[in-house]
Amino acid sequence: MLKRNEVRDYILNKPGAYEDFPFGEDVAVFKVCNKMFALFNKDIDNFSINLKSDPDEALYLRETFDSIIPGYHMNKKHWNTIIIEGTITDNMIFELIDKSYKLVFNKLKKSDRELLCPSDEK
Repeated sequence: MLKRNEVRDYILNKPGAYEDFPFGEDVAVFKVCNKMFALFNKDIDNFSINLKSDPDEALYLRETFDSIIPGYHMNKKHWNTIIIEGTITDNMIFELIDKSYKLVFNKLKKSDRELLCPSDEK
């Protein structure tokens, strides 16, 4: 099962990704060019991560996995909360992080995308 620091490190390896705390020090928010693509609480007992998702895929994931629920305190159409408790594989969590990042990255201005990834590799 993934640890909080492993997820944080994976997220921060994305081009231009950085950590912010606009909601207080209990909620780590991860952004690229001031656009949020992931966040998680610092609750020691319950680790979950909110990730942006395509609306159709968001519904499919919620119907398929008990540990994926509508985004807590987020727009439920575009965000899911993934409860990290071992029922979803680490690889799938990383894949969902990648998809969330790409959704936000692909909507950035072309000049920002080119600055972050000159060869357009994401």
